[in-house]
Amino acid sequence: MTLFSETLRLTHAATMLMLAAAIAKAESMGQPQCIVIVDASGELLGEIRMSGARFLSRKSALAKALTAASIGAPSANVAEPMRAGLGMASGGAVTGLKGGLPIRVRGELVGGIGIGSGTGEQDVEVALAALGAIGADLPA
Repeated sequence: MTLFSETLRLTHAATMLMLAAAIAKAESMGQPQCIVIVDASGELLGEIRMSGARFLSRKSALAKALTAASIGAPSANVAEPMRAGLGMASGGAVTGLKGGLPIRVRGELVGGIGIGSGTGEQDVEVALAALGAIGADLPA
């Protein structure tokens, strides 16, 4: 029986690299974004609402990050018939909107990132740029 395990954790340095990469990608697209990064337990590590991003998009970005960290998959993978019920049951913490991606390093889930304020495709593109900044595994 194994009583303890070694676990990878996101550091503040990784969080800052991801935020910087996401901001740079959003700026290159001309689409200000809300960017939220959580650890594997859903604890907030970093966030920013870029100038010009919709302020309510911060809430959806947080829900996307929490969903991706919780299910270990993109937030858009939440099945359509389950979305409304899960959203209500979780007080809005779960969403099926595009823009939330799990953060995996060497196969291990270490957190989630949520992006909001652009189209779903723009949100995912910004999240992928953030994952690339730390060499995270890209979602399949």
